[in-house]
Amino acid sequence: MDTECFTTLIQSTDLQRILDRDSTMVIDVRFSLADPAEGSALYATGHIPGASYLHLDNDLSGDLTPSTGRHPLPDVDTFADTLRRCGAGGQSQIIAYDQGSGAFAARLWWLCKWLGHEQVAVLDGGLAAWQTEGFSIDQAVPAPPHGDLKPCLRDGLCVTAAELKQAMERDGVVLIDARAPERFRGEVEPIDRVAGHIPGAINFPFTGNLGASGTFLTPTRLAERHTSEGDTVHMCGSGVTACHNILATVLAGHAMPRLYAGSWSEWITDPTRGVATGD
Repeated sequence: MDTECFTTLIQSTDLQRILDRDSTMVIDVRFSLADPAEGSALYATGHIPGASYLHLDNDLSGDLTPSTGRHPLPDVDTFADTLRRCGAGGQSQIIAYDQGSGAFAARLWWLCKWLGHEQVAVLDGGLAAWQTEGFSIDQAVPAPPHGDLKPCLRDGLCVTAAELKQAMERDGVVLIDARAPERFRGEVEPIDRVAGHIPGAINFPFTGNLGASGTFLTPTRLAERHTSEGDTVHMCGSGVTACHNILATVLAGHAMPRLYAGSWSEWITDPTRGVATGD
């Protein structure tokens, strides 16, 4: 069994070094909210050797209902089986990557942690960083043996809308919203039917976790942005980019905060829930 373990980020040079290990399992999660078919099409044209592809809507999310957000959490058993079909076992080192920012890869990272699998990391800088290093890509679709991963759900990592509402009413939580400032303020809303944010939320756009090169800031820099003060819950539009802020918080040296997985797109399905605009 390999003793080396990556639980937050992995650099391209390290992935190249461990790529041929039996325990290494790479998953491509490239995706576009504007064109849901784009990620799988890009995967077909070229991906990190041995990588499987998982789709945000179809594999990393559950069924939509009138009361859910756009990307509800997947059914635990269904998601565990999805990972097993990619070859995941209890000792697998799972590596998630997207095109570059880690916005979608962090969703898979969080889901694996929620499932109880610790050995999961995001490729820092994604496929762009991999190719910048000069490492190869190919078009072969792997057919790994079915894995034996057994879920051990960490349900305490997430919070429901009802739980969040109660906590906000008693001023018992710090709510961090990862969306772009103009969406948070309600000046524009390109995706959801209501603009604005949850009253009392604070805006920390997830892009602030990245440097000019598109890779994560150092832990010291991230610690200047993310603190461990109080009970912190992270959200965004649909529970995806909020995971980027959660990863950044862990990189900063803090315990893993909770996720409001339904996020803004779920919050606004109930008209009795408050809406605020501006800063």
